[in-house]
Amino acid sequence: MGEVSGGFTPSGVDEQQLVREVSAPLFAAKGWMKFLGVLMIVYGVFAAITVVGLIICWLPIWIGVLLFQTASTVEAAKASGSKMELYGAMSKLKTYFTIYGVLALIGIIVIIITIFTVGLASLIPFANSF
Repeated sequence: MGEVSGGFTPSGVDEQQLVREVSAPLFAAKGWMKFLGVLMIVYGVFAAITVVGLIICWLPIWIGVLLFQTASTVEAAKASGSKMELYGAMSKLKTYFTIYGVLALIGIIVIIITIFTVGLASLIPFANSF
């Protein structure tokens, strides 16, 4: 009666094994997450050197820290089989993708506004000739 379909009990060793198996792909990518995390932190530090970069340097640093924390948390989830650790890693990864999604939307909007502005600016010389 205590079994869930698939033969796993709600708690215990089988659940820990399931968590280890589910976290395996992220665990395999932990090295790349740490590498990209360090690169983003370094990028943020270099961005802080410029005036404009000083305003936005917190963003790549935050993204780098998120990636590094995700890698560390997924390591802990794989080692312990804790579903809360895995949930924490997935939550941090969700935040990472949310940030990049918002940045992508902002980038698309800025590009559209730039194209529209340049297009209007290129019509100004023709407007004066009428």
